Amino acid sequence: MKTLLKTAAQVVIFILLARLSDAIVKWLHLPVSGSIVGIIILFTLLQLKVIRMEWIELGSKWLLAEMLLFFIPAAVGITNYKSLVMHSGIFIFLSIFISTIAVMVFAGLIGERIAGKWGGEAQ
Repeated sequence: MKTLLKTAAQVVIFILLARLSDAIVKWLHLPVSGSIVGIIILFTLLQLKVIRMEWIELGSKWLLAEMLLFFIPAAVGITNYKSLVMHSGIFIFLSIFISTIAVMVFAGLIGERIAGKWGGEAQ
């Protein structure tokens, strides 16, 4: 029960951070989404040791484990666009496939560069 409450509290921290970052984007009229600003804020707070990893670890693990639930509405919603999928499905598939490969390649390259810069051994 203690772990459940701790996880719920940590998820609330993420929700509050998301609301705060959305408000910052709206207030400053930034051309990026609130989630990007939230990631930057969280990363900065973790690096400056304002927030310790233990304070958000359970909540982040739960959110990552349940991530598929957040994509189900989008996947089900595509059934409303049957004609679009029938006519342009191959182009949609290719767009998703190529962009996924690009994200994986660039994330790997950036990860290797960062690991090398911080003294880690990139394989």
